Amino acid sequence: MSGWPRRRPAHRDGRREATSLAPVILTVLIAALAFSTPREIAISRLLPVAPALAAAMWPVLPTVLLGLFCLLVMVGLSFVYTDLGTPYTGAAIIAVTLAAAYASHVRIQREEALFHVRMVADAAQTVLLRPLPKHIQGVEIESLYLAAQEQARIGGDFYEVADTPYGVRLLLGDVRGKGLSAVGAASALISCFREAAHDEPDLRGIIHRLETSIVRHSSGYPGQDLPERFATAVIAEIPHGGGLRLLNCGHPAPLLVHAGRVQALEPSRASPPLHLADLIGDRYHVDTFAFSAGDQLLLYTDGVTETRDRAGAFFPLPEWLRQQSPASPRELLDGLHRELVHYSGGRLNDDIAALAVRCPRVIARDPG
Repeated sequence: MSGWPRRRPAHRDGRREATSLAPVILTVLIAALAFSTPREIAISRLLPVAPALAAAMWPVLPTVLLGLFCLLVMVGLSFVYTDLGTPYTGAAIIAVTLAAAYASHVRIQREEALFHVRMVADAAQTVLLRPLPKHIQGVEIESLYLAAQEQARIGGDFYEVADTPYGVRLLLGDVRGKGLSAVGAASALISCFREAAHDEPDLRGIIHRLETSIVRHSSGYPGQDLPERFATAVIAEIPHGGGLRLLNCGHPAPLLVHAGRVQALEPSRASPPLHLADLIGDRYHVDTFAFSAGDQLLLYTDGVTETRDRAGAFFPLPEWLRQQSPASPRELLDGLHRELVHYSGGRLNDDIAALAVRCPRVIARDPG
């Protein structure tokens, strides 16, 4: 979903309500067929199925009441058709209803436990990916986070924004891998950025501290994937007085929209991803670009451009962005969200994070 928390679509709520009526519909259908068909067909023997189905979606008491209703239906059938095997079918209904009631009780306990786990996950996401301010020093900022898995809350994609004495600074990145190890590394990088963004006058200083942070985190939580545990990241800075500085560490190039034209802000010299400086060197390069009034900047993780359609083609982000009319950052990300879900047929294969930034007409200057 756009930002968070995740909302359940209205059509899914309606589908769930219709599904919850399935045991009642099944009971009525079986009862109607049992009364309207010859006894040789013995449709009534299907009555125990109804409470068994109810256990998968109903609480204990409604499940028991449905089983009691099925038993009454069976007793009523015995007055219409003799020699129907009512004692055997009635015993089956009672046994299945008791088992269904117990299964419903166990299911509800597990759902409550899962609910509390999700509450903890939501709290963790609030700390890891906290809601961003809509405006910082006049700069409009919006965020988008989409989890590949339906019930996922957090992952290895991360972003953060800081209002610093040096201007507005943004961080967006992607930790290789999934699971708790990726979440832990993302959390360490975000925490480090929140401090370093205010202390370091140069973007290279921030990157050096992020490199140190992920190295320490990886050494503190060793694993089999330690040699492959790295992160791509891009830091953007909008200084007081305008302009844009970028330090890209192996991340997809941000896209700049200026006067309807889309430009990929490729680094002039490559900088190593985080946790790979010891292997390929720690030479980091900062590029400067124009960022004038009304321009929009889109930072994104590779989950956006690697989204595939049914034919296996990647999502053409620059082409899609060229076709968009001027819009606010929120409208831009909402449109991107809808297009990605439509393009992939509702099946995202990777987590997605994005930041949309629009330059104001006049950038606020540092009071100092």
